[in-house]
Amino acid sequence: MKFTICHESNDGIRIHMAVARMSIREADLLDYYLRAQDGVRDVKVYERTGNAVIRYEKNKKDREQLFAALCNFSYTDEAILEMVPENTGRSLNRAYQERLVIILAGRCINKLFFPMPLQIAWTVVKSLRFLVRGLRCLLHGRIEVPLLDATAITASMLRRDFGTASSVMFLLELGELLEEWTHKKSVGDLARAMSLKVDKVWMKTAGEDVLMDVRDIRAGDRIALRTSDIIPLDGVVVEGEMTVNQSSMTGESVPVRRAKGGYVYAGTVVEEGECVIEVKKASGSGRYDTIVRMIEESEKLKSNTEARAYHLADGLVPYSLGGALLTGLLTGNITKALSFLMVDFSCALKLSIPLSVLSAIREAGEYNISVKGGKFLEAVAAADTIVFDKTGTLTCATPQVVRIETFDGFDERAALKISACLEEHYPHSIANAVVAEAKRRNIRHDEMHSKVQYVVAHGISSLIEEKKAIIGSYHFVFEDEGCQVNEEERERMEQLPDSCSHLYLAIDGRLKAVLCIFDPLREEAPEIIKELRALGITKICMMTGDNKHTAAAVAEALDLDAYAAEVLPQDKALFIQKEHAAGRKVIMVGDGVNDTPALSEADAGVAISDGAAIAREVADITIASADLYQLITLRKIATALMKRIDRNYRFIISFNAMLIVLGLTGVLPPAASALIHNTSTVVTGLKSMTDLLPAE
Repeated sequence: MKFTICHESNDGIRIHMAVARMSIREADLLDYYLRAQDGVRDVKVYERTGNAVIRYEKNKKDREQLFAALCNFSYTDEAILEMVPENTGRSLNRAYQERLVIILAGRCINKLFFPMPLQIAWTVVKSLRFLVRGLRCLLHGRIEVPLLDATAITASMLRRDFGTASSVMFLLELGELLEEWTHKKSVGDLARAMSLKVDKVWMKTAGEDVLMDVRDIRAGDRIALRTSDIIPLDGVVVEGEMTVNQSSMTGESVPVRRAKGGYVYAGTVVEEGECVIEVKKASGSGRYDTIVRMIEESEKLKSNTEARAYHLADGLVPYSLGGALLTGLLTGNITKALSFLMVDFSCALKLSIPLSVLSAIREAGEYNISVKGGKFLEAVAAADTIVFDKTGTLTCATPQVVRIETFDGFDERAALKISACLEEHYPHSIANAVVAEAKRRNIRHDEMHSKVQYVVAHGISSLIEEKKAIIGSYHFVFEDEGCQVNEEERERMEQLPDSCSHLYLAIDGRLKAVLCIFDPLREEAPEIIKELRALGITKICMMTGDNKHTAAAVAEALDLDAYAAEVLPQDKALFIQKEHAAGRKVIMVGDGVNDTPALSEADAGVAISDGAAIAREVADITIASADLYQLITLRKIATALMKRIDRNYRFIISFNAMLIVLGLTGVLPPAASALIHNTSTVVTGLKSMTDLLPAE
């Protein structure tokens, strides 16, 4: 692609792209392409001028690579087209910028060039929209802000003070635009953060199933789905049968049955069964809009604090109207009465509180923490108890297979091959360790089994060469399935190291191998426990399905308040119910399918990003797997949010009360009160969008 260098410094360059007119889509393509280049630190693309400002690392090599990348850039390159999400926010900003310019230009033209009679006529025409809103409130029996605005505008025009009426409408229109813009921008930022997560899917081919990136799936492809899978794309069932939890999409509390011909939606969860679907919409199609709709409509977004703010805002309107009426009757001074109408508390409350919450969610996203709603940040701030799963949570996210003990004369490589073949269908830190070990040993584990069945918190069952193959916990293999081990080999099995987690493989009712998996404590775990206590968490617990010896060692090393081993999913949920009964607020942290009941039961469920897909879907918050420090960041953001909301409450009530007093005493005329009130509302809203945590 041809370009011209307009300006260059040691670590930056401004270029002009050789296009007659750059579209918003082309600007997005260039922006995302440049950000993906090695050495590039920041990019700003200006579609109106066709220019781009690029900041890069200060070395010659990066500069040369950047120039080469620009020369190879093409707006039609399929790889580049795949980089850009379906909605980037650039078009939204352009639309609102243009609307803002129209409002400001219209105001200037009206004041500078229109004669007074025409200004009055224009004011009367514009007032109709506000008067209709006020009348609509009255007809529905509601005393709300639109009625307050309509009353203020009507009173000004009856006094023939058309200048004040015009100024009030201009400020209201400007405030509404900025409120709508900031809200949609915040929702859009959050939706993009939630929609850009990429998962792997099993695509059906003529031979075996192939694990593929969901972005490589196209309409018409067929993918296999099994129990606990998140359905990644819209499609139609072509084989099999399953029950699907669609609550996130439709609000239905009861799972629905889907058989051949049934339609399924991206983002819903397979609760039970197995099937193949034919994809109808490729990755990204409709996903952004679906998440935006979920964010805007879901009650999860509304915290109790936000609900109280809305209730208080609407509850104060009758007092404003009553104060204006009483002032007018007692003083006979309409100007003083207008001071009550020009200032209302609801605008700032309804703008600043939701923006504070959305901004906090956006800021959490910058730390790779995905939060589904303000309700859960409030729960994190109020929590006094935290419950951890062990494997993949308190222990390393990437445990390793350190030993494979075989039985009944079985081959070690064959045992690992079969184990990896079964485990790769249900990603979890232990399953990932098995698959990683097979890859390290260059063992191919192509599909060799028939239908796979996952038994939550126990293991996996399938058929290999018409023989039943199972892999999972001791309880599942020996107690539930009744598998046997040769007596002369039992002692060897019982002497396996307690420091490891054990995965038992049995075929045709006989134990064939035990995989010893070492998952050491995360290095940061002791410090995280200490910091959580410092931040006000008074009870820290661990619930794990692992053996008692391993659990006891972890609990002692971390000085936990309580722990339980060899528990089932319902046991974890029951523990949280008991904590609730004792009046405690609970955070649950986990990463597996067996953690989902507890994640749902907790006031705030936190999932690890590389854990089971269903855990991420059920959880209210998702953190990256790199370390647990994000729990500290999450707690700090949640606490700072509640403090900001409290400060906003106090400022809005006191500042607007002061404006009313100044209006009543005649210090401020109505137009000045309206200007200062609206300015403070916008400033409070902008302040609410700033980061809660100090920059590092």
